[in-house]
Amino acid sequence: MAKRGGFPGGMGMPGNMNNLMKQAQKMQRQMEENQKALDEKEYTAAAGGGAVEIKMTGKKEITKVTIDPDAIDPEDVETLEEMIQIAVNQVLRQQEEDSASMMSGLTGGLGGGFPF
Repeated sequence: MAKRGGFPGGMGMPGNMNNLMKQAQKMQRQMEENQKALDEKEYTAAAGGGAVEIKMTGKKEITKVTIDPDAIDPEDVETLEEMIQIAVNQVLRQQEEDSASMMSGLTGGLGGGFPF
């Protein structure tokens, strides 16, 4: 008598599901490790030829702002504001690029996505 219904090969699906779960758990561990490494990293960016320097952690917390006293001109506050803005945007971009690079390293192993 022929078997009806079910999956070909009998109990093939549970093995595939276990393998998928193991891969998901491995990816989660790698993501956690990468996030921890990213959080502990420090980024630095400068503007105005080094007149303004910003240091930030991977958690996007600014840890230090350095402004060269020569960059402080009460008659030209706008230039100082622009240098601070440029340095902050640069340091944020560094962190975001690092984060995206780490994520693409993890997801690159998926081979274009899930098979379903």
